Amino acid sequence: MEQTKALNALEPFLALSKSATSPRAASDLVVQATSAPNTYVFAELLQTPNMQNLRSSEEHAQYLTLLEIFAWGTWADYKARPELPKLSTQQHQKLLLLSLLPLSHSHATLTYTHLQHALDLPSPRALEELITSAIYAGLLAATLDPARSLVSVTSLAPLRDLAPGSLPALQETLSAWSRRCDLALADLEAQAEKVKAHAVQREKLRRKKERAVEVQLADEKGAAKRGSDARAGYAADEDAMDIDQEGGSGRVTRGSKRGPGGQERFGFGGGAGRRLG
Repeated sequence: MEQTKALNALEPFLALSKSATSPRAASDLVVQATSAPNTYVFAELLQTPNMQNLRSSEEHAQYLTLLEIFAWGTWADYKARPELPKLSTQQHQKLLLLSLLPLSHSHATLTYTHLQHALDLPSPRALEELITSAIYAGLLAATLDPARSLVSVTSLAPLRDLAPGSLPALQETLSAWSRRCDLALADLEAQAEKVKAHAVQREKLRRKKERAVEVQLADEKGAAKRGSDARAGYAADEDAMDIDQEGGSGRVTRGSKRGPGGQERFGFGGGAGRRLG
């Protein structure tokens, strides 16, 4: 959204560049484009033939350098080139806003001291006003923490152009990031495999314990049953012995008689008795 808005804001200056055939007209167009509200990308304007023709003008070549700084440079780059044209208030504010983007790329959390030094701002109040302007312009999303003098940046608009020769460095950065992602993914996969192995081991141990408990319960149940059967058999043997003893005692009692004087007589055959002396 912010990029489309910035490109739309640049369209009038792209149209004017076709008629800016003289170095003076082209340099005036640079000043207008870099001072206008909502113009934050300049690569297309920079690549137009009339802008590139400024390179061959000894008097106005510095305006092409100025446009390059607005396209991909920072306030520090401008300060390092004292021969460049003096900035208007609008241009100064614009370049400070654009300089916030690369500064925020390097750190997610920025200190007031670091930003004030990098942007040559006189006070924390001036810094807070600049960041608030950047937020309202859609250049970044950030939270100010005046109590701790910190700025937490959560997102940035893709509005800065790439400087010539920066593509190999960008590719290396992306390659390094890709390698870190691969290493992190491999580490996560290894950890997942460890978790799976531990889970399988725990499941095996759980099943082993369950089987051991089942075997123990079965043994205890079998022992209890054998003990119950043994007690039942012992009771049955006792009953059988009691019956046998009662039966034998009756036969003895029925088979003996006592005679006069308390002596026993035993009957033989048909009942004839003989006294024993």
